[in-house]
Amino acid sequence: MKVFIVGGTGLLGSASAEELIRRGHSVRAVALPPLPQDAVLPPAMEIVFGNYMTMSEEELTTQLSGCDAFVFAAGVDERVEFPAPVLEHYKKYNVIPVERLLRIGKQVGIKRAVIMGSYFAHFAKQWPEMKLTEKHPYIKSRILQEEAALAFNGKDMDVMVLELPYIFGTQPGRKPVWTFLVEAIRGMKGFTMYTKGGTTMVTVRQVAQTVAGALEKGKGGTCYPVGWYNMTWKEMLAIFHKYMGMKGRKVITIPSFMYAISGKKIMKDFAAKGVDSGLDMVAFTEIQTAKTFIDNQLIRELGVTEDNIDAAIGDSVKLCLEVLNGKTKLLEMKAE
Repeated sequence: MKVFIVGGTGLLGSASAEELIRRGHSVRAVALPPLPQDAVLPPAMEIVFGNYMTMSEEELTTQLSGCDAFVFAAGVDERVEFPAPVLEHYKKYNVIPVERLLRIGKQVGIKRAVIMGSYFAHFAKQWPEMKLTEKHPYIKSRILQEEAALAFNGKDMDVMVLELPYIFGTQPGRKPVWTFLVEAIRGMKGFTMYTKGGTTMVTVRQVAQTVAGALEKGKGGTCYPVGWYNMTWKEMLAIFHKYMGMKGRKVITIPSFMYAISGKKIMKDFAAKGVDSGLDMVAFTEIQTAKTFIDNQLIRELGVTEDNIDAAIGDSVKLCLEVLNGKTKLLEMKAE
């Protein structure tokens, strides 16, 4: 297959490109400059520099023409700050581009498409009693993204969504999402305070395998909840501590109401800055303290295999420490 990737120079896009090329596929990617410093990208990947958000219909048609498959590995997550109403910004970056690219892709003969989404959408559907889409604009946007994508699924094109969880692994030149947690741990003296609950997680390599497996043999119209390693926060923090030189450090589980109180302060700080949060950090307590675990059977069927999550967490933590110690400057996620 010839695969067109939006976001092909990012952490997940470049890893997916490398995996696809390794399997004998060819890859064309569109990406915003600059490239992350010291980024190692697949030499065989064709890179077109440009902003897919502002490209004309003709330009996108030209780029997508001749390709058999499409991967959307772009957009923004809840870390990017926006003024109110934040949902409209998420639509701008996560929903409208998916609709536009899939429409053009279908017109030029794209047969297979994979959209990278969020595991929050999976839990919004699994736990309707939590009313996650009503409380959290970001989660609502991910459901809207899935609906927009699957509207194009049919006999002419198979469309799949990957509901991605927390991901460990690094790309030289790009800031890890976990920097905030490493900084918070360093700011606590003698022990780490955290909530109950836990999460599923995967490595970057496993995401790449999932993308390639979905394109090769995934079932159109499917939202794949992606997860492999299910850990409590305590178990995950023990690995963080090890790579931070704090092996055996005690973790104290705080009451949920304490997390909610800190969430209230965060929301007040956002309001003071004119930021409309994609997550209601008070209501988010119920997700944070839950066990957002996922069975890996579905992605096993796509050909995903075991990986070294301990080492992947270690790589992430070590790069976070380099950032916090001022040893390296990295690109951060931003909206263009």
